[in-house]
Amino acid sequence: MQDKIDNFLKDKLNERAAKGNLRKLFINEGLIDFCSNDYLGLANHPNYNIAETQHGATGSRLITGNSKEAEESEMKIASFHNAEAALVFNTGYMANVGLCSALGDKSTTFFCDEYIHASTIDGVRMSAASKVKFAHNNIEDLHKKLSTSTSEKKIILVESVYSMNGDTAPLKEIVEAAEANDALLIVDEAHATGILGDKGLGLVEALGLEKRIWCRVHTYSKAMGLHGAAVVGPKVLIDYLINFARSFIYATALPPVAYRKIVAGYELFAKEENRLALNDNIKIYFELFKNLPQATITTTPIQIIKVAGNENALACGEFLKENGIYAKAILSPTVPSGEECIRICLHSFNTKAQITLLFHSLKSFFK
Repeated sequence: MQDKIDNFLKDKLNERAAKGNLRKLFINEGLIDFCSNDYLGLANHPNYNIAETQHGATGSRLITGNSKEAEESEMKIASFHNAEAALVFNTGYMANVGLCSALGDKSTTFFCDEYIHASTIDGVRMSAASKVKFAHNNIEDLHKKLSTSTSEKKIILVESVYSMNGDTAPLKEIVEAAEANDALLIVDEAHATGILGDKGLGLVEALGLEKRIWCRVHTYSKAMGLHGAAVVGPKVLIDYLINFARSFIYATALPPVAYRKIVAGYELFAKEENRLALNDNIKIYFELFKNLPQATITTTPIQIIKVAGNENALACGEFLKENGIYAKAILSPTVPSGEECIRICLHSFNTKAQITLLFHSLKSFFK
């Protein structure tokens, strides 16, 4: 039996290799970082050097893993985001999976932007709900599909900043569509947390929509440079998740120090210098890349260089490594076939010289 299983696994890996999308682990040693989600350069900030009193949580939150640090952090998170309550999960993936799988029963339909993150898709798949996709950021398509649905409960799932292409959702129009069709809205703020808004509290806060959006997910592994995520929303929702979100119930909690670091991260968000440096670099990038045909320019740290085909995208990524740059090739099936690309992540710590090197390297590759 093991031989049969081993051969099956090898065949699947060989199939993927033949398509040019076999995934491998890589350690970045000495290359210029245009790849990580550490947008504000906070991952090694000295404010996170907090003395640990306990290295492990010793259990799930519902057994021995709860702590005053956890509960105090959740109260502060809710306050930061002008919400009734918050619940911390170990990762953004676990937050989205737990949230969607717990909410989706047979009377629910999730209306998902076609570019929504894999963690949300997995949560929907694990639920008993129906799923309807709408065209990316297309309000007319969303309205049409909401208005023709006979579902008892309608929940819209979007990201505020899309992780694979860096554009922002038209949240005001989506909110209006939700209200017009008696639907609830969940916004994943993973790549907006720390980046958008006066204090880095996300696009929802920047637009003043906190009271019109039912629920948000904020992750701390991106701009905050830490670990974990929080669902923020009505207290009744948080109480429900404590009882029904399996990725919360059956997971060992974060250690107490992790919650204290999250609060420290919000305090760092309130300081503007790193966000201003990041915005300056986005402007530098725009001026250099605005005439490069392959570049899709956004107003966020996530920028896209179109390189259709897995082989071409991989070749471009390797060419950049040879020039001292680490930027990730995004391959199908992560993105649709024909939309393969190099995903550029800009940071506050990138220099003008580094961004210029990136530009000339890509320009050379496309000659």
